[in-house]
Amino acid sequence: MTNDNHTFVTEFILLGFEDLHHVQILFIFLLLLLIYVVTVTGNLLIVALVAMTYQLWSPMYIFLSHLSMCDILIITNVAPKTLQVLVTEKCSLSFLSCLTQLYFFGAFTTTECCLLSVMSYDRYLAICDPLHYSSTMKHGLPQFLVMACWLLGFLASMIIESFVVALDFCGPNIIDHFFCDVTCLLELSCSDTKTTDICVTIIAFIIGISQVAFVIVTYICIFTSILQISSITGRQKIFSTCSSHLALVSTYYGTLIAIYVAHQEDTFKP
Repeated sequence: MTNDNHTFVTEFILLGFEDLHHVQILFIFLLLLLIYVVTVTGNLLIVALVAMTYQLWSPMYIFLSHLSMCDILIITNVAPKTLQVLVTEKCSLSFLSCLTQLYFFGAFTTTECCLLSVMSYDRYLAICDPLHYSSTMKHGLPQFLVMACWLLGFLASMIIESFVVALDFCGPNIIDHFFCDVTCLLELSCSDTKTTDICVTIIAFIIGISQVAFVIVTYICIFTSILQISSITGRQKIFSTCSSHLALVSTYYGTLIAIYVAHQEDTFKP
């Protein structure tokens, strides 16, 4: 593509769900399209409701609105090409488009991981230290935390992207996935990818595993505080404020793990 990084591949081919073409593709397409529309619509309503309702301008709802924006951006970055793959069985996209999708997917997923951790910290303060919650979450701290999440997401993705751009891609150009992911590109590179592998592993550990560990620790503290409450009604009320966030964390990380585990299994098939 350019002489600077010696890239010879000008486009990539997404295979998508190649193993599913024996089933009802139209049904899967309509199902994914429905999920996409419902997800975008629902999250847009959350963002609009929080923005227009002064009573919802609390830290919890500020974090929730940014989390909804992240969901919209992630699914919009991936879904259109995925739907195209379902219809055409294969989908080509330029080298630049692949790198763009890779960058924004990494940025938005990292930002969402950080936001989930910030929300768990918010619940921890509200339940474990309620007397100091208001004084801690004031003077623009929620806005600062949100900005830090977005900046960290784009910075982490930029670091990974810089390593990927420096690689040589001489062919093949077939990506056995439904979007451009860093693991797929590393497999296709004809360069030595050890440095990039180490970089990706370090960033995944620092941002991914550390965020999960932080959420687990905060919820251990939250559950410990809940068990110390003598009133059953009080326990149920406090637990209900955390259950939705805990379900969201489980679903989000579970989906990411499923995507990468499934891809690794396909990669190592004989």
